This record gives sequence, structure tokens and C-alpha cells, in this order.
Amino acid sequence: MSFMYNPFPFDDPRPVNRPELSKKTVESVVSGGTPAVAKKFVAELAPKAAKEGVIVAFDGYTTASWKLFLNLMARECDLLGLQFEEIDVNEATLKSGKEIDDMIDSLLIWDTKIDPTLLYGKIYHGGYIGLMDEAKTAAFRADLPARKSAGKITAVFGYGSLIKELRDLYDVKCFFDITPKNSILRIRRGEYANLGKKHTGIINRTIRRCYYCDFECAVQNRKELFHNNVPDYYFLDNDPHKLQMLPFEAFADVCAQLVKYPFRAKPCYLEGVWGGTYMKKLRNLPKEMRNAAWVFDFIPMEVSVVVEAGGELLDINYCSFVHKEGVNLMGQACVDHFEGYFPIRFNYDDSYHSTGNMSVQCHSGGKYNIENYNEFGRQDESYYVVVTGHEAKTFIGFRDDADIPQFFKDIEAADTEHKPCDYMKYVSYEESKPGLQVMLPAGTIHSSGRNQVILEIGSLTIGSYTYKMYDYLRLDFDGKQRPIHTKLGEENVRQDRRYSVIHDPKSPEYIVQTPRLDKEGEGWQEYILGENPQMYISLRRLEFEKQCPQNTVDRFHVLALVDGEACRVRSVAHPERYFDMQFMDIVCVPADMGEYVIENLGVEPIRIHKTTLRQGFENDPR
Repeated sequence: MSFMYNPFPFDDPRPVNRPELSKKTVESVVSGGTPAVAKKFVAELAPKAAKEGVIVAFDGYTTASWKLFLNLMARECDLLGLQFEEIDVNEATLKSGKEIDDMIDSLLIWDTKIDPTLLYGKIYHGGYIGLMDEAKTAAFRADLPARKSAGKITAVFGYGSLIKELRDLYDVKCFFDITPKNSILRIRRGEYANLGKKHTGIINRTIRRCYYCDFECAVQNRKELFHNNVPDYYFLDNDPHKLQMLPFEAFADVCAQLVKYPFRAKPCYLEGVWGGTYMKKLRNLPKEMRNAAWVFDFIPMEVSVVVEAGGELLDINYCSFVHKEGVNLMGQACVDHFEGYFPIRFNYDDSYHSTGNMSVQCHSGGKYNIENYNEFGRQDESYYVVVTGHEAKTFIGFRDDADIPQFFKDIEAADTEHKPCDYMKYVSYEESKPGLQVMLPAGTIHSSGRNQVILEIGSLTIGSYTYKMYDYLRLDFDGKQRPIHTKLGEENVRQDRRYSVIHDPKSPEYIVQTPRLDKEGEGWQEYILGENPQMYISLRRLEFEKQCPQNTVDRFHVLALVDGEACRVRSVAHPERYFDMQFMDIVCVPADMGEYVIENLGVEPIRIHKTTLRQGFENDPR
């Protein structure tokens, strides 16, 4: 599942993880270009193929590309005197395009008064098997075994080829994986057509269809395959011309070693009309980028993890890693409660020296998301201010004197009549300064103002359920006025969250909290910045000069270096297992780490923002 509509095509070279891997695992990685990989793969199948024939299946994540590899396999078979046949499982088994359209389109919103850019719908939970024609699938099952013969390789390829109902047909099982960013870039380049379609379509509609159907099918399929160790081979398909192949047991070992270390994900960068310049300069991003409005540092469904294996860099879809090492990474209680998903997302929003604020917006709650979108649960967020310029503001909640019915009239007029709205009459704000933490439970009206960089931390549900209620009559990069979701905003905004309520420690809506000391030791303190029964996260800050001891106690920690030059996060029991953080890096400490220490590598005092799951989260409704 993804909501990354337009990532910038840039690979950040810095976030590389270097767990200690066995010689066997390192040497099992096959690379050197796709022709070399095809040669090695066919050579491994050839002895059995010559004697009795081999049927090999290729499944993969959405947008996986098998064409070049299959062509090269055919060439290698010719050289070895083997026959080669390829079969597209999707052509052989799927319902007609119209039948699939009728199934999926009925789940999507087509009323532009409700959803101006046609972003929303209900997630399809039927899996690949639900898209297959029963009679065609039965015929495929009956026919395939007869195609196996001595001296022949039969290659079955396509999405869902390894589902439970088909996998017994194959001698060898392969999975082509790809990072979310590369998947979206392929869609935007017109290299992918939705399931059941012959040709690609309008970009945003193709991506919406992916989110609500194709991605969901792919994620659930991969999760089951990896949990049960079904594949024999794992391929990284981030570049069709530079495939990397390794035995699935070697891939599993890479994940098993990585989860023993603190690690960093590889970010994705996105431009935006309100985007600023701070992160672009800090991370030396390409000059061609207009800005870096969104820095997806650790959004589980959007990022990848890069692992060094000898001379190779393996860029692995982060969710694939989660599928393999969920319990060691997150803890059993977390895996059980969130059904195997990594439940928190992290990104930076940069409006530093920008043209304006983010939109005035709100998000929807659990009941609404489940009933209207078939989603997992609530969409909560929080903002932590890291960097500010002059007059920066963070908007949260309504003013005590706000005439909310009039606000609704004003934003409707802004949307339909292009009349500016004096939003400052309605929305309250905090004067931003580094260290300000605000919590944004679903329904809270909010915005990050211009001239700051915030660390945004949110809940699992990540579909673009951001209802823009006012956007300053601003034009998008395409010159069109940005869409407003007045109806959805009015349905979901919490009118009772006014300034005096959200600042009241006695109120259940206390979401702009004063930091309170929770723990301390020699030279360090740990403060609670934000905890609220409506949200399953605990937001904290560690402050120290030299070092700070920590213990995961079977609960993962996510750390952001929000002040200071550099620090090292290392295991106490295994000091060789560490990761060095630079300013504004985000690092995950797996639940299984136990005791660890954060050491200052510079001279400035260190401030670490720490996020973990709140005590009792497993008893909360989603």
C-alpha cells in the first residue's frame, strides 16, 4: 500500500546498513548484470531440466518486470540445448478486464464533489484468487503439468502465480521484489497497467487503483509467502538491467542479521508547493529539486533498507524485512495487535523559507476509516518542531471564540467562489520553537506554518486521508487550484477541540502538553512530551551530554537526532552492533535489542526524540 504519488527519482547514498553477514550469504548473491544472473539461474536449473524438465514460477510485487529476464533465460536455454516456454498466469487465469473493473470500480469514489481528485475508495480484500476466473484457473491447473518434459524449462510468470491454490504446480518458486519508490516511478513512466487492464491509464487513477487493489493483493501475497518461506529464490528487481539474485534462505539470513542492529531506512523525497529549502541543503539533494516538502525518512510502506553484502548493496523493500523479522523487530504483542504491520510512520515536513503554510486540514478516525475505506484504523498524527525561522507557527485546534458554522461557509466560498478565508479568525496556533510537541488525534484541525521543519509522526493508516479544508487559493505545480475536501472535512473535524480544551491537563483532549520528567540518571534525563489515551504512541525526548542508557524491553524504539552533531546507538551486550546518526537522521532500534546506549560523538549537548508504543496499547481499539 502506498500513497507516495510522485517521489523524486533520487537515491540517497548515505543510509547504508552494515550488519555482519556470513561468507556463505555474501557469496550467494548473484549480480553483475541481468545477463549474468540469467546465465547462473538457468545453469542451476539445467541438470534437472535435462533429465525430467522443470516448471519454474515467477511471482512479484506490483510492477515487477520479468520480460528481459525471460528473454535472457530463453537465450541461455538455446545455448544449452534446452527447450523454453513461458506462460503468463494472468492471461491464463484472470477474469476479463470488464469483470475486474466492475468489481474494483464499484469500491472507488467517483463523485468529484466529495473527492475532487478521485483519491479515495474501499480497499479490496479478496486477494489475487478473487480476481481469477474459476473455470480458467481450473483449466490452467489441468494443462500445466502436461507441459513438463525432459529437456525443457517452462516459466510461469505473473502476479499471484505463487498463491496457495497454484503453488503445488511448480518445481522452483521465485519472487521478484521492488522498492515502493521504484514501483511508483514505473507506474508514472507508463510501465504498468492495473490488474486486468491491457494498457496503463491516467496516472493518479492508476495509482489509486493500485492502492485499493493491486498493492493490497501484492502485500498480502508477499506476507504469506515470506512467512511460510515459500520462494526458493529472491530477486531484487529495482533495475531490470541489474537484477540481483540470492537463495531465499540467504535473503532470510540478511534480514535475521539486520534485525540485530540499530538501522536506518533509505528516505524518499517529494516536492510540494509549500516546500522549503532546509532539508535540501542539509542532505545535499539534487539542485534540480524545487524543494523537499516531504522527507519520507521512515514511512514503512514507502521506504526500503539498504544492506551491504560484500561489494553489493541490496535495496530491500522495508515491508519485506518486516514480513521476515516482525517479532524480533516489533515484539510479539505489537505483531499480534497490528497484524504484522509496522505501526508508526515518520517523516519531515519542510516549509523553511517557503511560499506559505501547509493546508489547514484534518484526518479521519477509526470507525470512519473502517466503514468508508475498509482501512485498518485511525489516522492520527503528531508534530515535533525541529527547526524554525522568524514568526513560525504551528496551527492546532479552533480558537475559543471561533464561529465554526461561519468557518464552514467561508471555506466553501473559498472553494467554489475563490474568495479568501481569514483562517486566523478560526484556527488557533502555537508560536513555534524547537522542542514544541503537539499531538493530533484524528479529527484535529491543524497545519504546519511556513518557515519551519517538523518531525511528523503518525499512525499506521496512511492512505491520503488528509482533508484539505483551506489552502489559501493556492495553485499546484500544474497551475490548477489545489482541491479542497470541504464535505469530508466537515464530517470529520472535531469542533470541540478548542484552544482552552487542548491545553487543559484535566481534559481528555489535552494534546498540547508540557514536558514532564519521567526518568533520569547520571548526566541524562528522559521527558514525556506527549501521551494521550486516544493515541497508541508515546512521544519522548532524551537529553544528555555524554551518553544515555536505554532498554527496549520487547518494544521497538525510533530515535531522531533533533539537536547535536552526531551520536552512536549501540548494543550493550554486543558493542560491535551499532549505527552512527547524523543530525536529523532517524534510526530504529529493534524490540529484541534489549539494553543499548546512545553516545555523543560530538561536543554539543544531544537531544534525541524517541517514539515507542504507549503502555497498554495492545488493549486499545484500532
